[in-house]
Amino acid sequence: MKRDAPAPDEEIWDRGLQSERTRLAWVRTAVALATGGLGAAGLSARHDLPLFAATGFALAALCGALLLIRTRARFRRVQAALHGGRPLDSRLDAIFAWLGTLSLVAGAVTFVLTAR
Repeated sequence: MKRDAPAPDEEIWDRGLQSERTRLAWVRTAVALATGGLGAAGLSARHDLPLFAATGFALAALCGALLLIRTRARFRRVQAALHGGRPLDSRLDAIFAWLGTLSLVAGAVTFVLTAR
């Protein structure tokens, strides 16, 4: 038995939960940056480490918080783009994730090099 070709509006749309899984991955990334950054900033402050370490961790927490705030709007944009056949643009979110990760790494390197 031969399957019919998908309708034009369903060609790019998969009935699976890919966009929902992607949303959850962004949420996990944001929560990891926010909580990891806050926890590490508190740890570096308790151990009297240089301000640069705490600043890096705080910046990572801020980037994570911004990503988390933007998650709902990004999910709606992705859904609208998928259903409308438009290209996706998540450059700003990628920059926040990259900057948060880089800040976390810079803070961790400073922490390791200056910890007693």
